[in-house]
Order: sequence, then structure tokens, then C-alpha cells
Amino acid sequence: MDASDRKRWLRAAVLLGVVYFVIAIAFGEFASRAASNSMRETWNRLAFLASGIAFAVHIGYEHFRLGNSARITALHTSIAVAIGAFALALSANIHDLWSASGYRPRMLIALVAWPLLTAVPAFIVALVVAAGLNLRRRSN
Repeated sequence: MDASDRKRWLRAAVLLGVVYFVIAIAFGEFASRAASNSMRETWNRLAFLASGIAFAVHIGYEHFRLGNSARITALHTSIAVAIGAFALALSANIHDLWSASGYRPRMLIALVAWPLLTAVPAFIVALVVAAGLNLRRRSN
């Protein structure tokens, strides 16, 4: 992997991390303003769908455009997910600073826990999907 390839995947990971963060914040705000529980649930499902589409697009970019192996594709996509989760945890920590109850130091755990809790399943799913795409490419 040369320097330009490294920059391309890293740029994509950071961009997708920001996309995940924006999706979470925007759809969370829409859900909080919903008039009913069913609308709140709809906004949450739409956030999940939008994140899933971004995840699939990232797998496709890593696999088809960059030509990465299944393991590398899974690693890069899970890094993007971890970046988004870290940004969300950081935002939650900052929000907690200004809350009426005051800052709770246990919120610092989220800075490590949220990226791990999202990146590990994302790695597994991306690995399975990318391996399936590799098998399909070989069979054609």
C-alpha cells in the first residue's frame, strides 16, 4: 500500500466517521422532537437504515474501488464506525458537562466503550460481507 492509498482509505474512514456522527445527532434530534412514540421509533429506524447504507457504501468503496482484501476492508470500515462512536461519546461527555446534574466521571468510560462496542460487530459484519464479495468475484 503506497502513501496515496493510505490517504484514500484514511480520508474515507474519517469522512464516514463524521457521517455516522451526523446521522446520530440529526436523527436523534428529529426523534426527540417527535410528537408520538411511533414517530420517535420511525426516526430511530431511519437513523439505523441511513447508517447501514453508509456502511454498505463504505464496504463497496473499499472492496471495488480500492480492491482491498476482506480483512483490510473490515478493518477500515470498523475504524470508521469507531471514529463515529468516539465522536458521539465525546459529544455525550461534553453535553454532560453542562447538564443540571453536573459531570459524571463515569462518562469517560464511553470514550473507550462505545467505539469498541460498535467497531467489533462492524468488523465481523464487514468481514463476512467482504469475504462473500471476494467469493463472488472469484466465481465470476
